[in-house]
Amino acid sequence: MKQLGFHQENRLAMLSWIRITRFQQIGSHLSNEFLQPFCITVAQFDVLIQVFAHQPLSQQELAEYLSISGGGVSHMVKRLEKLGLIVRKQDWKVKYISLTDKGQALLEEIIPLLSDFQTSMFDVLDEQELQQLYKTMRKLHQYNVKKKSATPGVIVEEE
Repeated sequence: MKQLGFHQENRLAMLSWIRITRFQQIGSHLSNEFLQPFCITVAQFDVLIQVFAHQPLSQQELAEYLSISGGGVSHMVKRLEKLGLIVRKQDWKVKYISLTDKGQALLEEIIPLLSDFQTSMFDVLDEQELQQLYKTMRKLHQYNVKKKSATPGVIVEEE
């Protein structure tokens, strides 16, 4: 008898999903704690990274890259603008977002530190385990990019 879609045939996949989700949640929590001295959150860091990678970009483009609503982006953009990390410039009907010098300097300071911190979460794995994990996660990512690309209005970044 199947109960709520969770049954023996998909047990391992469901347990794997739960582990991946929990790892991501714990990693985000730890990363938020790590970023506290810089007065930004992981979500705000993600905004800064997307702006850095695609600047100048519109708020709508930013929302698509982050896969969140325009309203959610608007709140973060206002906060980051208030902190002096980004600037919005009006070009006819569209406001384009770019990093300020202060935002650029903050990223240059944070990226190596956060990278070292986040990669330390994998210290328990040996080189072979890490390579296998990467290969497996890449395979899952590629599979789901194909599934997601069928969804209209969704921008999917490939590595």
